[in-house]
This record gives sequence, structure tokens and C-alpha cells, in this order.
Amino acid sequence: MENKRRVVVTGLGTINPTGNDVNESWKNVKDGKSGIDFITAFDTTDYKTKVAGEVKNFEPATRLEKRELRHMARFTQLALYAAWEAVKDSGLCDDGEEFNFKSKVSKIDPDRIGVIVSSGIGGLDVIEEQHTRLENMGNEKVNPFFVPMSISNMAAARIAIMFGLKGMCSCPVTACAGGSNAIGDAFIRIRDGYEDAFVCGGAESCISPLGVSGFQNMKALSDSDDPKRASIPFDKDRNGFVIGEGSGILVLEEYEHAKKRGAHIYAEMVGYGSNCDAFHITSPSPDGEGGAACMKLAIKDAGIKKEDIGYINAHGTSTSLNDKFETAAIKSVFEDHAKELLVSSTKSMTGHLLGGAGGVEAVFTVKALEDGFIPPTAGLKETEPEMDLNYVPVKGIEKETEYALSNSLGFGGHNACLIFKKM
Repeated sequence: MENKRRVVVTGLGTINPTGNDVNESWKNVKDGKSGIDFITAFDTTDYKTKVAGEVKNFEPATRLEKRELRHMARFTQLALYAAWEAVKDSGLCDDGEEFNFKSKVSKIDPDRIGVIVSSGIGGLDVIEEQHTRLENMGNEKVNPFFVPMSISNMAAARIAIMFGLKGMCSCPVTACAGGSNAIGDAFIRIRDGYEDAFVCGGAESCISPLGVSGFQNMKALSDSDDPKRASIPFDKDRNGFVIGEGSGILVLEEYEHAKKRGAHIYAEMVGYGSNCDAFHITSPSPDGEGGAACMKLAIKDAGIKKEDIGYINAHGTSTSLNDKFETAAIKSVFEDHAKELLVSSTKSMTGHLLGGAGGVEAVFTVKALEDGFIPPTAGLKETEPEMDLNYVPVKGIEKETEYALSNSLGFGGHNACLIFKKM
């Protein structure tokens, strides 16, 4: 570890169901205010699923080039919107208040800054729309921008193009672990000296007839008609996750570089674990064995003791198996220290953003460390006997903690775990 470079967080950006920037989102999350409501994106009359975590009052033209918006899927727009905030926040551009979609990173060699942004599904809305055009109007009416609009890597590519970033540009597609894998992969690239900074995170937007139908019919989504009792991680009445949309983006930077330019440092990133359950296409491995192994990898990578962790932003999806097995995994990793941990799921307020979840939850985890405040699991009333951790029900807690961990577990057995340290 002595030869590894230190990596810090110097920029944050998000748009998600709880707010359209970091300040609004974090205030609502601290207050336990949910962004989950009835679906407005399409008519759900014939659907069992009625609620989702939609982004509200989204006006991308306030930050992005208007003529380009019609050539972008919604997930890409959300990613660029959040990246705009994160890059401006980082101070890597000289433009100050004049910062806009034409701003270029100027305080770092563009060859030394990369982009890694995940999306689990990409432009599903565009695929649905263009398939309907094909069926109804013929092949010549399919949009010539269909392919670059729908492919999952385009959010990362568009961010690189917007800011002129020429380092590694990639898109890990690892389902619901993707956003955390993106941040972890960027962390390793900086720590090992390949780049000096990264714009990284995740984005997703698939609250569409096809997306909702697919998850609904595999019995994964909550069928609650009460938005306040739909996404209730760890609650005994949980009956499925609530699909959400949005983006969470971090700017990671090599510590000495950030310090030299006087950047505001939110937190240090110190550990990353990634592995696979190799068990089932949708179910976690029994008792969360894969997730437990992933947390152990991250703790070892950080070079700390398990007792150093004070807070876990859990994957906490509100599904029967995830919440039960994640709890078991935490107990097996932390043993006696598990009862001292504060564990909460911010998905209780955002819903599950799939490939965007890890990015948004990393933003909240970093803010929890910076503010000394643990966000609640909103809506949690009563757990099952074996789920006996401190899930911070309903109301958040003022609590200083030195290390926090964020879990992401995805279909296919993909696991990713991030550890941040308070500066």
C-alpha cells in the first residue's frame, strides 16, 4: 500500500427522485423525504406496478446543448446533467460562474483524466420507441441516431466529448453493481498511476412500459399502491423493489494534485472490492456469501480493521431475498461489531436506480461522512426477527464516523463494495 497513490473525492453531482442536484437531494434524504410516487411516464391502468422513483421537473437544456438533446436517450441526458454539476463542483475548469456545456477541463492534462460511467440497460426508452416506428412506419423511418442513442456506453462517451477528456473511457455493464464498479475501477486507475482524475458513476432511466413489464412479470417489483409503503427495505412487509431513475457522478482525483490546486476534498476513497457469486442469474448466493466476500475484499484493500467501519449504505432493495441475505452477510463479516454498525438504505427514498444506484449512493455515503449524519431507512416500521441490525428507521442520526462502506449487488451475481474515509 505504501507505493499506492491516494485518491480523493473533489466533485459531486446527482439528479435522482429526491432532487435535481446534490444539495436538494441530500437535504431531502437527511429529512427522510421520499421521492417515490405514482408513475407519470406512461399509463399504468393495466399494470400491477403503479409507483416508481421518477425524476421531477427535469430541464436538461439548462445545462446541456439544446440541439444535441434530441440525439440523446434520457439516461445519457441524466448522466451529463449530473456530470456537469460534479465537474463544476470540482473546480477543474477555469470558467467559474461562466461554466457551461462548452467548458473544458483546464487544470489537468486532458490525457490524464478519464470517464467511467455505467448503465445497466442504456436507452431502453429509445429502443421501444424506435421499434414501434419500425413496426408502424417501416425501416426507413427508424432514427439514424438510434444506435448511438441506445447503447449503454454513450453516457460515458458524451461526458468525455463534452469536457474534452482523453483518458480511459469505459462503461462497466454489471447490472445493479455497475455504478459502484465504475467508481471502483476509476479509483484503481488513479491509485496505480494511469490517470490523475476521473469522472465516474452511473446513470439509468428505464421507467417505461417494457422495463416495468419485465421486472413486474419476474415478480421483482413492489405492487403496493401506496408510495410511502412501496420501497421499505428491511421491513417485514416488503414485497419488491421500486424502480427509479437518475444519475450519481463523482470526480475522483489523485490527492497531491487536488491538494496542490487547493481543491475542496469531500472524502478519501480507500478501498474497493469486486467479485461474483457465480450462483444464479437473479438470486444472491445463500446467506449473502458473495456479498460478504466482497466486503472482506474491500476492507482488506483499504488496509483497515472491520471495526473501523461505522456506517454501511446498504444495497437494501426491499426484496425478500436481498434484505435477508445482505443482513446475514453483514453479520458474518462484522461479527460482534455488527451490532455497533449503523446500516441504512437510501433506496427507501430514491427507489432502485439499477446501474445508477451505486453512483447516487456513493454521493450520499460521502455526504454522510462529510456532514457527520447517517441518513435513515425511511418508512421502516417493523423487521423480522433475524433482521436485527440498526437500520436507522424513519429518522436520521447525527453521528461522526471515520469510515463508511457502500454496497451494490447485481443480477448475475455481480458485487461491488466501496469504502470512503472522512477527511
